[in-house]
Amino acid sequence: MRAAYREHLDSFAHDLIVMCDLVSSVMDKANDALTRASLESAEEALSMDEELDEIVDRCEARAVELLALEGPVARDLRQVVSSIYIVEDFRRMAALAMHIANAARRRHPEYACPERVRGFFEEMGRLGLHMVAKIRDLLVDPDADSAVSLNEDDDAVDDLHEHIMLVLTQREWPYTTREAVDVALIARYYERYADHAVNVSSRVIYLTTGLVREEYIARRRDEESQADVERRFAELERQFSHRHGR
Repeated sequence: MRAAYREHLDSFAHDLIVMCDLVSSVMDKANDALTRASLESAEEALSMDEELDEIVDRCEARAVELLALEGPVARDLRQVVSSIYIVEDFRRMAALAMHIANAARRRHPEYACPERVRGFFEEMGRLGLHMVAKIRDLLVDPDADSAVSLNEDDDAVDDLHEHIMLVLTQREWPYTTREAVDVALIARYYERYADHAVNVSSRVIYLTTGLVREEYIARRRDEESQADVERRFAELERQFSHRHGR
C-alpha cells in the first residue's frame, strides 16, 4: 500500500515537470510568433491547449485521490497542496503565453508590436523562459535559496514593463492607438507570466521549509546577520589571542 502511495506522489511530481516543459514550449513559440510575426509559431503555441488540459485533468484527479484516499501528512501533505497550486499557476502561465500568441496571429502578417518596443519584448520573453528553466530545476531538486533567486528575474521583468508603459505615455508615440493597446496588453501578459513563476517558486519554498516566502526570507536574513556577528566575534578573539600571545 505504501509503495503505491509513493508511486502516486512520484507520478504527480513527474506530471508537474511535463507540464512545466509544455508551459516553456508555449512561451517559446509565443515569443517567436510575436518577435518574428510567425503565424506558424502562433498556431503551434495555441495547438498545445488540449495537451495542457489533459495534464491538468490528470493532476487534479491525482490530487483528489491522494487527499481523499491516502490522507497524507507533514511533508507529503505539503507536496500535494503545493502541487495543486503549482498546476493552477502553470495553467495561467500557459494561458498568458497563448494570449501573446493569439495577439501575434490576430495581427499577422503585420507585427503585433512596433519595432520601437520589440527588443523589450524579446528580453521579457528571454527572462520568462529563463524563469521556467529555473522552475524545472526546482521541481527536480527543490531548494529554497534557489527559489528565492527568481525574485531578481521578476524585478527585471517589472522594470521592462514599467519602461514600456512609460514609452506608451510619451507624447511622441508615433504609432496608432490600436498598436498602443496591443503593446500595453502584451506587456501585461509577460508581467503576469513572471508573477505566476514567482508564485511557483513560493510553493517550492513552502514545500521544502514549511514557511511562506516572506517568512523564509526574514529567517534567512536573521541567520545571515547572526553569522556575521559570530564572524566578528571570532575575529576579535583571534586578534586578542594574537596580542596576548605576544
